[in-house]
Amino acid sequence: MSPVALPSQSTAVLYGPKDLRVEDRTLWPPQAGQAQVAVLATGLCGSDLHYYLHGRNGDFAIQAPLVLGHEAAGVVTAVGPGVKGLVVGQRVAIEAGIMCNKCEYCASGRYNLCKEMRFCSSAKTFPHSDGTLQTVMNHPAHVLHPLPENCSFERAALAEPLSVLLHAARRSQLSRGQTVLVFGVGAIGLLACSVAQSMGASRIVAIDINPARLDFAKSNGFADDTFCLPLSDKAKTTDEQLRRAKESMQSALQKFDEPDGFDVVFECTGAEPCIQMSIHAAISGGKVMLVGMGSRNVMLPLSSAALREVDIQGSFRYANTYPAALALLASGDLGNVDALVTHRFSLSQTAKAFSLLARGKDEDGKMVLKVMISPDTTPNIRAF
Repeated sequence: MSPVALPSQSTAVLYGPKDLRVEDRTLWPPQAGQAQVAVLATGLCGSDLHYYLHGRNGDFAIQAPLVLGHEAAGVVTAVGPGVKGLVVGQRVAIEAGIMCNKCEYCASGRYNLCKEMRFCSSAKTFPHSDGTLQTVMNHPAHVLHPLPENCSFERAALAEPLSVLLHAARRSQLSRGQTVLVFGVGAIGLLACSVAQSMGASRIVAIDINPARLDFAKSNGFADDTFCLPLSDKAKTTDEQLRRAKESMQSALQKFDEPDGFDVVFECTGAEPCIQMSIHAAISGGKVMLVGMGSRNVMLPLSSAALREVDIQGSFRYANTYPAALALLASGDLGNVDALVTHRFSLSQTAKAFSLLARGKDEDGKMVLKVMISPDTTPNIRAF
């Protein structure tokens, strides 16, 4: 089939640091096992921002033009051969990870650890898999999830970051009546608070260095109480850094009136001082969930963890979470989750959206949390 006879679509393509171009590409029909989706909402993520600013995210540098975006939802516009359970017009959330479905990790339900995983908008594998910042995309049907009736496209786009916290909460075995402390109240930290609420945590508190974000967390009902870490000069020695972490945490625990610590600690910053503090924040026998991606190598107060049997657990992306995430988003049990979306842009304004996300505040001084991208024009589709 000649591409001349095929329609085109708009895509936001990253060529290098801050070199993002909106261009037309040929829209190919879906292959066997795929469905075609008109993407109606994409939330911008911290990893997307790293690619935009630096052309890389940690060790993964772009080797070819890459379409960013992986928090998305839309409407099925076509289905390829062999696809069952999806029909044209169906509203779906797009799970961005494409697992091999053949390895032991996939067979055991831990497909987030699949070595052959291809993740849309990630430069980890080459050729890269393009993400969702395009008007239409073809995607494997088995990772497209139907939306509940009262779940909007913007809420459905939050299913991806929400899944990160659902996975972490499952690994921590968070249960009703437990106390929870969250480090960092960006979008991920706020969703950690929401998940803890939905699972019946008896008390949820948050720590950050940004008083405006802490005020937002408390005033919107995400956290029962907050503590703002004072800014200080960088510690000159490791011993000093570890001592400061312990003293800072003691001050926070005193403020929270929780001298023994919290049952579960979600560390959502990836910052070394917060990771160090999180061990002191956990109660004896408690758990620290490492959710934030940041410092590669961290000096830890391991003796404090070992002697008090504090479990330190890693948590990477998610597996088998989307149906639960979408049900939660539709249920209303996540509190004021819609408040997370603070700014909206069209696809042609994607570069402007990334610049705003990097600044963290708009021209009016309003805090930026989650930025949503939608098509420039609403496609003429009948959704149900």
